[in-house]
Amino acid sequence: MATKLFALILAAGLACAAVQDLGKPLTLKKPTTIAKVLAKPEKFVGKTVQVKGKVTEVCQMMGCWMDLADGAQSIHIKVDDGVIVFPKESVGKQALAEGKLIKIELTKEQAIAQAKHTAEEQGRKFDPSSVKGATTIYQIEGSGARLLN
Repeated sequence: MATKLFALILAAGLACAAVQDLGKPLTLKKPTTIAKVLAKPEKFVGKTVQVKGKVTEVCQMMGCWMDLADGAQSIHIKVDDGVIVFPKESVGKQALAEGKLIKIELTKEQAIAQAKHTAEEQGRKFDPSSVKGATTIYQIEGSGARLLN
C-alpha cells in the first residue's frame, strides 16, 4: 500500500513539474487559435491575445523569443532580453503564450537585416536573396507563457 501511495505522489509531482510558468501570470481564460489571429490580424492588433501551440524554435542566444505553431500556422513571441527567458529545451513542447499583438512593417532592407539577425541567432547561414521585398510581420509582445509538457 505504501509503495502505491509513493508511486501516486511521485506521478503527481512529475505531472506538476511538467508545467512551467514564465513571466507574468496569464490573464485570458481561453486561447485564440493562431490561424484565427493571423486570418484577420488587424482585428487583434494592439489587443492582448493568448495562443497555444507547439514550440518550434527558441532564440539560442538570449531565450528572448520563441515561435509557436498550430498546424501550418505559426507566430513569433518576442520579449525584452532578460524579462522572460524561454528555455532552449522547450522546443517540441506545447505552450500557451500571452501578450499584445503588434504589427511591424519592414522595408526590404529592414527585412534583410531582420532575417540575417534571426539566422545568426539560430546559427544558420543566410542568403539575402531569400528576402523578396518589404514585408509586414505580426508578432506577440509576450508578457507571460506557460510550458505545458
